[in-house]
Amino acid sequence: MTTQMDTMPCLDEFEKLLVRMNTPRVMIDNAGCVNATLVMIDSARKDGILLEAVQALTDLNLLIKKGYVSSDGSWNMDVFHVTNLDGSKLTDDSIISCIQHSLGTIHHKRSKSIDGMTAIELTGTDRVGLLSEVFAVLSDLKCDVVESKLWTHNGRIASLIYLKDCESGCQIDDSQKIESMEARLRNVLKGDNDIRSAKTSVSIAVTHTERRLHQMMFADRDYERTSSVTKTRGECSTDVSVQNCLEKGYSIVNIQCKDRPKLLFDVVFTLTDMQYTVFHAKIDTEKNGAYLEFFIRHTDGTAINSETEKLRVTLCLRAAIERRASEGVRLELCKEDKPGLLADVTRTFRENALNVTRAEISTSMGKAENIFYVTDALGNHVDSKIIDSVRQRIGLDYLRVKELPSPYRNQEKAENVEEGGAVLLALGSLLRRNLYNLGSIIKSYS
Repeated sequence: MTTQMDTMPCLDEFEKLLVRMNTPRVMIDNAGCVNATLVMIDSARKDGILLEAVQALTDLNLLIKKGYVSSDGSWNMDVFHVTNLDGSKLTDDSIISCIQHSLGTIHHKRSKSIDGMTAIELTGTDRVGLLSEVFAVLSDLKCDVVESKLWTHNGRIASLIYLKDCESGCQIDDSQKIESMEARLRNVLKGDNDIRSAKTSVSIAVTHTERRLHQMMFADRDYERTSSVTKTRGECSTDVSVQNCLEKGYSIVNIQCKDRPKLLFDVVFTLTDMQYTVFHAKIDTEKNGAYLEFFIRHTDGTAINSETEKLRVTLCLRAAIERRASEGVRLELCKEDKPGLLADVTRTFRENALNVTRAEISTSMGKAENIFYVTDALGNHVDSKIIDSVRQRIGLDYLRVKELPSPYRNQEKAENVEEGGAVLLALGSLLRRNLYNLGSIIKSYS
């Protein structure tokens, strides 16, 4: 078999050694674990390599069920137990090949290409109907939304929107149109009582959409804000603690929370972006939750040295975990794309007092494939009759309910119990009446 080294005869031995040291060695084992595929990455230690590895696995829609990270001196060894979204081992050779290629080139990744699109970044105060107003402005300016993601947390909103010009189908390069769009969107974001300055900006390149959303919300200091809105997130408590191990010079971060896809990515990215280096880690997920432990230091090699800093790390990690947490009813829209579609759909949400807490918007082959999580104006679950009414207006075949959060399921169970109890009560009353009547009949014949 021809190796990478064989194809570089012009390199001297030292250069070959450098290439070998800077190219992660990836091993995939399907026999070592009963219910997961083992992915092992052996590489020279380098800042950010753990994040790049986790991001590569996450972008392939793989679930990391367990993991062990160990850095010994200048060398790094990561072991991940991964499955597909169905919780099964990886048996598709094409997926395994993608893993090997993605992880084997993590030192050489480039920014995501957004050629032919204009990226707009938005941050501001969340409110009912905000997304509707944003898409109405873009529709009025003849801008086609190709892809977008929106997160909300603690009363704040961050969104990254990729646009094309409707008429030319290309990137928007008209400076006057861009200035007009920024000004109008900034006014929408400010609303009537935004206590902070709403922000809009045009990006040339974006490293990673979700990494950028985290950075935008972190810069907006959403972790410091306490929302006055009653949230449904109370059902999935997040416990974060930070303590120091003085003997080894590490700070130890322990996290216990509800498991979900991309959890590890969100945590590792936050630590990396806050200038902490992970030396050792253990990740374990079970049916009742996820347990994560990290041994970290500042990039200068020191541990966390104050209670204030410990509190900041705790708040930032909790915020990173909660930003992506799904609130409300999950609605999926699948419909032929057309100009103004998003403006029409989100206007219907607004007219029915539905608040979009998270959104993932994409178009493929002329078809819109969008996901919305919606609550009522106070952040509570929506009456099913309102959801039915919205679906009727948009189209039952186009807008479907794909996921109900726990409050809905609990309510349904309670209603079923009430109905069952009412039936039993009625049967009991009927039985008592019949027995009473039977007793009267027996007495009359005695």
